Amino acid sequence: MLVKVAALALLVCTFSGSQAEVNTDQVSNAFWKYFTQLTTGTKDTVEQIQQSDISKQLNVLIEENLKSVNVYAGELQKQLIPFAKQIHDKLTQDSEKLREQIKTELERLKEKISPYADELHTHLNNNVKELQIKLAPYTEEFQTQLDKNTQELSQQLKSVTSDLEAKFRENAVHIQATLATYSQEFQGKVDENMDQLRKQVTPITEKVKENIDQQIQELYKSLTPYAKDVQDELRKQIENMEFQMRKNVDQLENRALELTVQLKEQLYPYANELRSKVNGDMANVKQMLEPYLTQVNQQIDQKITEFKGTITPEVETLNKALVQRVEDMKKMFEEYTVTIQDQLEYREKDIRDKIHEFINKGVSNEN
Repeated sequence: MLVKVAALALLVCTFSGSQAEVNTDQVSNAFWKYFTQLTTGTKDTVEQIQQSDISKQLNVLIEENLKSVNVYAGELQKQLIPFAKQIHDKLTQDSEKLREQIKTELERLKEKISPYADELHTHLNNNVKELQIKLAPYTEEFQTQLDKNTQELSQQLKSVTSDLEAKFRENAVHIQATLATYSQEFQGKVDENMDQLRKQVTPITEKVKENIDQQIQELYKSLTPYAKDVQDELRKQIENMEFQMRKNVDQLENRALELTVQLKEQLYPYANELRSKVNGDMANVKQMLEPYLTQVNQQIDQKITEFKGTITPEVETLNKALVQRVEDMKKMFEEYTVTIQDQLEYREKDIRDKIHEFINKGVSNEN
């Protein structure tokens, strides 16, 4: 099942009329997740994946999901399967070879930069300090905006429940119509505020990306005095570091989206729960309404508090992860053991670029 889900995710496409629009980011994300599971999963999981025939799985899933689309889908099927098989075989069969390749490159790089080692360490240390200073305000900024947005959400939802109670006192006869309006207003406020909560992450991540760009450019400038072959080797390491840093930022955005969707799903049921209670017990509506709405407000506040407690540390976690990326680069020039994670990260940018190039080339040729 794991293989089928991974392969299915690999083939994520959205259809518009008869034209297949392939989302290369979704494809590369799914593809890389598949190989991460293969490399870092449990023994049983790895054996399950290794024993599967990926070409057969891909064939079946492409036919199931693309059979109603135009000829481009057929061409995609013919090209994607051998391409996927090639990458699959390379990553699963050349693990030790890749480890040695990384180790050899790092040893060669350490030897080349040895005359500049102290200077390079100084640049990296300064880069770490500057990055820490630049990132520090964002945690507080995020917390301040989060407090404001969640407080507004709580107040607006309480306002909806208060209006319901007031309308019921004025006209209990038309309770069903009142409840229908309440449900719509409640869901509308949830949607509106979830959108605000999700959007508040974007300004933070954009600023973080700007700071990453600035620090990366500073590192590139610091390479100027070195010999060209040393510059080329270090540039490759810096590019990989930048790729992983940007990936960390994307993970924060995805996490924020995940948590806001989760909160929305937790709050939505309160919009219709009261209507179902009233339908089953019209005679006691008056007695149960006030204590019920009080309980609902308390539960809503609890859900919002839990949301804040989960999402608040995420920006600080991002800041630490970005600083750690630079620290890890420093360690590469010292005594260093190549890990499985290194192997994955070493190949990830290259594999993702190849997937993008492969699919974009196919789309370009078709057009």
